[in-house]
Amino acid sequence: MVRDREDTDMPEFCRVEREDRVLVVTMNRPEVMNALHPPANFELERVFDEFVADSGLWVAIITGAGDRAFSAGNDLKFQASAGAKLEIPRTGFAGLTARFDNPKPVIAAVNGVAMGGGFEIALASDLLVAAETATFALPEPRVGLAALAGGIHRLPRQIGQKHAMGMLLTGRRVSAREGFALGFVNEVVPAGELMAAARRWADAILECAPLSVRASKEAALAGLGRPLEAAMAARYEGLASMVRSEDFLEGPRAFAGKRLPEWKGR
Repeated sequence: MVRDREDTDMPEFCRVEREDRVLVVTMNRPEVMNALHPPANFELERVFDEFVADSGLWVAIITGAGDRAFSAGNDLKFQASAGAKLEIPRTGFAGLTARFDNPKPVIAAVNGVAMGGGFEIALASDLLVAAETATFALPEPRVGLAALAGGIHRLPRQIGQKHAMGMLLTGRRVSAREGFALGFVNEVVPAGELMAAARRWADAILECAPLSVRASKEAALAGLGRPLEAAMAARYEGLASMVRSEDFLEGPRAFAGKRLPEWKGR
């Protein structure tokens, strides 16, 4: 279970709030534009480990504290001052960018700057809602690095090769509106409406059968690298679980009875 906020062992570098079946995770280092250092990354990994394991939580929203930044990425100043080697958990930056076994939807609510690893967290999410003030970039080549937390591979898959290369090879900044036009942003809203918009998307997901949502995510992502015929013919465990579930019967019954379904998630 995700810890209650009053728990003495509550996270130090993020805020975790449970709202019914939705987990809201706020990266909380506003003094460094929510840049993440190793302790924050490992802490976020534990938070999302618990989210995945908790059967009562169906959707997560990740955002950043304050109104300046979602996340400025890796905390390079901490790394330089500590003289430390970059340490990333097995599940990747923020415990998300290399987490390939999470069937539950994650929504990024991008409230400001999303640079480098911050943008990669957003790209690793299933939906991205952006404030009008949000900006995005993978500026790693400008400092002799590369977007190795998935950005190099996710961006071309999400917006196409030429548009992606335009960002990857120059490190240029992209506005929320341009991100929407390119296709990696689902919705752009005024800054004051960001969390309400993210929750609206979460509520729309919650109207659907959770096992259907998870099976759809699993099959869509697993099929991306396959020819269409092979992707459609493949067997996906999530789809098999969906067909065996109580909800597989509840949906048609509710439709026939002209009532709202009561999803069990099993």
